[in-house]
Amino acid sequence: MYIPKIYRNESVDDTREFIRRNGFATLVSTVAGRPWATHIPLLLDRNDSGKDILHGHISKANPQWKNFSTDQEVLAIFLGPHAYISPSWYDHENVPTWNYLAVHVYGKISVIDGEKLLQSLSKLTDVYEHGKEHPVSVDRLSAKTLHDNLHGVVGFEIEISDIHSAKKLSQNRHDLDYANIIKELDKTGNAGDRAIAREMEKNRKYEDNKSRN
Repeated sequence: MYIPKIYRNESVDDTREFIRRNGFATLVSTVAGRPWATHIPLLLDRNDSGKDILHGHISKANPQWKNFSTDQEVLAIFLGPHAYISPSWYDHENVPTWNYLAVHVYGKISVIDGEKLLQSLSKLTDVYEHGKEHPVSVDRLSAKTLHDNLHGVVGFEIEISDIHSAKKLSQNRHDLDYANIIKELDKTGNAGDRAIAREMEKNRKYEDNKSRN
């Protein structure tokens, strides 16, 4: 992913938290010589060697898994909120743009099964069942339900080799334009616009604090 320097997010902790909050990802690899994408939840974790990994599963009917091997590099795309930025919100003539948060994760993928697959499914379920009134856990599923569903999926883990993190939040705008963009985004009533406005508020405070230290 091409990221101009001003929009690069260099914070490892911030990027990890972003992946955790935006875990529904797009997994991209090559199938029969063509790009192939699957939309699935992925969980950030560490393997037994202490290396950062993503793990998840796809349907066995999906041909993407047949090309999973430790020598194939795949791409996982995590997308956060995004918003259209109108040039009418500046104090000078300019062109339209888009603000967004995104992370691209590269790594080598391998199939997992047996106990490792069960652990992966358990962790993923526990993350998204947390806080539910009647949470479901894999270890409380009946043997039949578990067997029927395990039979239909292929588990995998991706050993992370590279992460590109973009945070495009109008960092190149002066304070007056910056504040007006936030105000106008809040007016739209769109949830994504408001989310970007909050991210812009946090980011300018971070930049101000950083410049003082």
